[in-house]
Amino acid sequence: MSDRSRHARVGARRRRLPLRYLLPSLLLVAMITMLMLRGYVHSEILADHRIRPEAATDKVPGKILDGGPVIDTRGGQETSRSIGKHQLVLTFDDGPDPEWTPKVLDVLKKHDAHAVFFVTGTMASRYPDLVRRMVDEGHEVGLHTFNHPDLSYQSKKRIDWELSQNQLALEGAAGVRTSLFRPPYSSFADAMDDASWPVTKYIGSRGYITVVNNTDSEDWKRPGVDEIIRRATPKDGKGAIVLMHDSGGNRSQTVAALDRFLPGLQGEGYKFASLTEALGMPGAHTPVSGVELWKGKAWVYAVGASDNITGVLVVGLAVIGVLVMSRFGLMLILSAVHARRVRRKGFAWGPQVTEPVSVLVPAFNEAKCIENTVRSLTLSEHPIEVVVIDDGSTDGTARIVENMRLPGVRVVRQHNAGKPAALNRGLANARFDLVVMMDGDTVFEPATVRELVQPFGDPGVGAVAGNAKVGNRDSLIGAWQHIEYVMGFNLDRRMYDILRCMPTIPGAVGAFRRSALERVGGMSDDTLAEDTDVTMALHRDGWRVVYAEKARAWTEAPETVQQLWSQRYRWSYGTMQAIWKHRRALVDRGPSGRFGRVGLPLVSLFMVLAPLLAPLIDIFLLYGLVFGPTEKTVGAWFGVLAIQAICAAYAFRLDKERMTHLISLPLQQLLYRQLMYVVLLQSWITALTGGRLRWQKLRRTGVVGAGPGGRVPHQRTSSVSGDERRPVA
Repeated sequence: MSDRSRHARVGARRRRLPLRYLLPSLLLVAMITMLMLRGYVHSEILADHRIRPEAATDKVPGKILDGGPVIDTRGGQETSRSIGKHQLVLTFDDGPDPEWTPKVLDVLKKHDAHAVFFVTGTMASRYPDLVRRMVDEGHEVGLHTFNHPDLSYQSKKRIDWELSQNQLALEGAAGVRTSLFRPPYSSFADAMDDASWPVTKYIGSRGYITVVNNTDSEDWKRPGVDEIIRRATPKDGKGAIVLMHDSGGNRSQTVAALDRFLPGLQGEGYKFASLTEALGMPGAHTPVSGVELWKGKAWVYAVGASDNITGVLVVGLAVIGVLVMSRFGLMLILSAVHARRVRRKGFAWGPQVTEPVSVLVPAFNEAKCIENTVRSLTLSEHPIEVVVIDDGSTDGTARIVENMRLPGVRVVRQHNAGKPAALNRGLANARFDLVVMMDGDTVFEPATVRELVQPFGDPGVGAVAGNAKVGNRDSLIGAWQHIEYVMGFNLDRRMYDILRCMPTIPGAVGAFRRSALERVGGMSDDTLAEDTDVTMALHRDGWRVVYAEKARAWTEAPETVQQLWSQRYRWSYGTMQAIWKHRRALVDRGPSGRFGRVGLPLVSLFMVLAPLLAPLIDIFLLYGLVFGPTEKTVGAWFGVLAIQAICAAYAFRLDKERMTHLISLPLQQLLYRQLMYVVLLQSWITALTGGRLRWQKLRRTGVVGAGPGGRVPHQRTSSVSGDERRPVA
């Protein structure tokens, strides 16, 4: 193979759209297509509700104005016809309707009468079975346009489109075409004017007979059964085309009137036939086959699919609404309970914990961060030893720590084996029973370790989750993660603490009893979320896992979309792996069963399923803005945003954070949530396809010193280049 061919193949591989982008894009396009199709067939797109006022009639031939209700302008002719004596042609407009059309058909069948149904394309597309029943039971079907506009306002191109789309729906529903047409908003022949007459002539040139009426029941006004019958009954045995409706509102009076009207006039010798039967003309229906038939069937199928999918989306939106509201309610109530419990005067977990602690710092290529991390630990107000486990770094991480020559700080080196192996190596080298674990890019406040280990005064506590804070919150993406950490993580942890099903000890700041870890086999590399995995294992072993709000740690959050993607992809996929690994807890007894039937469902709902459905809120927001009802849609979205803002403000107040960062909350909900959705979707794809995700190391910049209230250790920010600190916005 030549070098040129090899390079071409490599270039093609590189240009191929990754599955993580392709599948979400395809799903988004499919969802938008289904919503657009739904809006189209529900007259929310291209609908024109204008009605032209009466105009002059000087251009309309007198024989049309004085003629019958059947107007034929095919082939350039201008003729009209009337219905003979004792003949009535019942016509029903605007259907089919899923509630009233079947009842009308039942009454017609009961009295052995036929009629003409002028269907709109929107309704025929949505309820094809009813159109098929009309044809099968001997009724005639005519066109009433697709979207029911006043055609006098429309161009010839739009008129052709209304007719062709109406025919397409009819072909797909019943396998026939029709030659009958009734213009929307039409009346008697003498109401034809200079605006509607050119439309009628053009319709004729397209091969259609225009059918108006000469007896109007005015059933749409719902004047009462007796009045409908009176208005529908012609005088002196004359024949007539009677206008009625089987759609457009409550048609109970129409059905009741029809049940009395038919036998009454049949008793007077009237016949109720279809239009072509009454006029002695060839039938209005022409069967279609081949490509035309399949085009119609494909259209009807697509409309049905769009309605069904949209219905599922609406149900999904309702589900996500209930989940979101339930989660917010639980978080607000239980976090308040948690805060009141741990902040009450005299609260203590048990005897004060003063024994020394081993702090484990796994590090892989953390040269830019490790000095800040270690120096912050040397300021600890609690007696500690620091064990830095260098996991095969190639950037001199271990050498930096060794050159600091700090008392109580040791370096353990190993070949690169991953974070779980590094933590287990550190655990084997730790001198004390209480072990604190942190990341190599994290900075502790002086009081962090002391606050983190106090819950071990309760002998039933096996692990403690600390309060992780975003240190680099000066960029837009950092501010979004700051909101997420304060609201989505720490408020959640208060709730899970009360429910005794904390799902994750954060890798940035967590503490464990060494004996508890040894009982569950230490840190496992079975999943990519070793912190979630070990936390679930501790629950199943009967240990309590609690949250220490004052144990603050400042961590460096990802500063680019790519880094954030990598981190959250690993978190999401690792969480799914952990849930699957511990699935047997659902049927276990004792502490394991309690966690399985409380913790696993909550984690699955709030961390895996709910975020996957969350973008529906924004999709329906856009749909409502474009197609309406705009006011209700905007109101509902801002209502959800207001609830989120209340929860966020409460979380910020509990954590004593400044509220200014909440300014970016609306933008976070519009953009950040979509990114998290795509990440979660990619995790689902990886899980369902059996893919394996490798460990992904984030690039660090070393910008995090200490947070407000903590003494600031020496910072090595001078070595950070502008490219490495580039914010998203």
